[in-house]
Amino acid sequence: MSPPLLAVDGLGIRYRVGREERQVVSDISFGLEAGEVLALVGESGSGKTSIAQAVLGLLPGNGRISAGRIVLEGTDIAHWPERRLAPLRGARIALVPQDPVTSLNPVRTVGAQIEEVLELHGERDRTRRRTRVLELLERVGLGPAAQRTGQYPHELSGGMLQRVLIAIAVALRPALIVADEPTSALDVTVQRRILDLLDELRREDGTAVLLVTHDLGVAADRADRLLVLRRGQEEESGPTARVLGAPRSAYARQLLRDAPSLAAPPPRRPADGPVLLRVEALAHDYPNGHRALDGVAFTIPRGATHALVGESGSGKTTLARCVAGLLRPGHGQVRLEDTAVEALRGEALRQFRRQVQLVYQNPFASLDPRQRVREIIEEPLRNFAPLPRAERARRVAGLAERVGLAPELLNRLPAALSGGQRQRVAIARALVLQPRLLVLDEAVSALDVSVQARILELLAELQRDLGLTYLFVTHDLAVVRQITDTVTVLRQGRVEEAGPVGQVFARPRSDYARDLIAAIPGRTAIPEGALS
Repeated sequence: MSPPLLAVDGLGIRYRVGREERQVVSDISFGLEAGEVLALVGESGSGKTSIAQAVLGLLPGNGRISAGRIVLEGTDIAHWPERRLAPLRGARIALVPQDPVTSLNPVRTVGAQIEEVLELHGERDRTRRRTRVLELLERVGLGPAAQRTGQYPHELSGGMLQRVLIAIAVALRPALIVADEPTSALDVTVQRRILDLLDELRREDGTAVLLVTHDLGVAADRADRLLVLRRGQEEESGPTARVLGAPRSAYARQLLRDAPSLAAPPPRRPADGPVLLRVEALAHDYPNGHRALDGVAFTIPRGATHALVGESGSGKTTLARCVAGLLRPGHGQVRLEDTAVEALRGEALRQFRRQVQLVYQNPFASLDPRQRVREIIEEPLRNFAPLPRAERARRVAGLAERVGLAPELLNRLPAALSGGQRQRVAIARALVLQPRLLVLDEAVSALDVSVQARILELLAELQRDLGLTYLFVTHDLAVVRQITDTVTVLRQGRVEEAGPVGQVFARPRSDYARDLIAAIPGRTAIPEGALS
């Protein structure tokens, strides 16, 4: 039997932090055959990205391989110097990174950036390089190639940029591609097209793929085998169907339970209470003439959760800003009970914002890095509610406890918190003024599956106990299926479909909604009782 394309044997990785070294990966072993997909899955801190970086020879400066071997095509490259590794990257092993925006040079055309890879690896003939660039752009579905080659990154969408990165990765026909969260920032339909492209290239060229992902739905659909990691150690591994169908470890079972794309949707109660929010015939044009919203209408009953879904550019965020009073629509009306939001001005608008609070996607960017947690949660009270200092402190402490923040965290800065803890701070800050409506703008999309599950559980608990109403803006339809009562599907600023979640997901009327729902990853079935 021939050896695997890639064999990782007893891998250990350590990072230097100050004067000490910390073990982040211990005794990891796996093999990867030509044409195979192996998914590394686990929470933040599980070691999956460090393993991928070690395979590429791209560990950060304070990291080192402390044990084991990385054997690529029969040669141990674990301790090769950079001068030997550099020619391998691109030629035999390539990377598709997570963020195409930061991975491409903004001042060079995409054609020049693909051509550079060919030139660096020895193709001196300019005509042949340019011909190959056109071939690659067409191959990854970026036609007309002659036009695309002269465009700059800012002129392309996120999905198109990811295709450019794939073109760069496959330019030299590598034997192995390391795909590090290659679709985590993309809409479900764009995600499906990118993953389909990788599958097609893999089948045509026999390229192996080491897929790093926290999305178990993606892993379920695309990987031949899974390696489940926890705190730098192997928790479970094996064929995807076996791990999903009969997970052996409690941790793997919990990960699968937490994955919204793999879980059965829970029954939702009818959303038929008094209307809290009413949006009527809403339309908005931006100064460049782009119509972001066109006749949008929906209602949210008090205590219910309504989702706005759609691809990038569908108008979701514009609509959320209109609801929050941050943007005045050109036409139509937003009413919070008897208040016409678009008519508010000055102090009346400022006071309205006590009633509607926003929780953003990136808690780190939305929290002041110079303020301590206590000050962040307290700030809205200082701005809106002239309460004695002791009463403000009591409210902050009580709310922090309510959202699961330990008392010792109140004196920390945001940089000292995990992603899940930061999002809890953002939720506490939004709740401190006791609003009637929370607008959650991609509030869990940047979180690992287990952290995401805990935040969603917290939101459900707060809704039950406090009677909160949620407007949930997201591109993650798997989450929508799990937690919302009603949904509006937007496409290019118009309502494509709307209604109770169960009805829309089970019997979508429009082709667009059907395509969105069909693109939800994780269609692999888990046998009943497998996770009990």
